Amino acid sequence: MESALRSESVEIYSDAANAAILRHPGRRFPGVLIQGDTLHEMLRQVARIQEVASDLLPPDQCDELSDLHEHLTELVAHFKRVLSEHNISLPFVE
Repeated sequence: MESALRSESVEIYSDAANAAILRHPGRRFPGVLIQGDTLHEMLRQVARIQEVASDLLPPDQCDELSDLHEHLTELVAHFKRVLSEHNISLPFVE
């Protein structure tokens, strides 16, 4: 399913680099805008930590780390899919 491109006003509380705080219309609370290349690097960092920590952490903490890795993986996949649907090149190299 292709993502529709539309324009809406958002409330911008901070436009700090890699830490913009904005509130999307219809949302009660603001969120943090993470640039795609930063998100991709966060996923890579978690994957490296997971490789090392899997033998060192108790099972419940390994599960939490795995959940974090899975969530970041899904976010990066969504980011890549939406950019592809709009013919926008990725801001990182795979």
